[in-house]
Amino acid sequence: MAGRFEGLSDKTWKLFEDIFPPEPEQRGKGMPHAPYRHILNSVIHFYYWMSMV
Repeated sequence: MAGRFEGLSDKTWKLFEDIFPPEPEQRGKGMPHAPYRHILNSVIHFYYWMSMV
């Protein structure tokens, strides 16, 4: 569907992947670390949505 944000493609993610630090191996207590790709998708989706308003 044109004009709808569908998330980052694998090709686009490869452009951004190098700017993030390596994923943590294991974290102590608490919530697990969110994948950087999901975080970036959320940020881009938010900016896309704000541009439509």
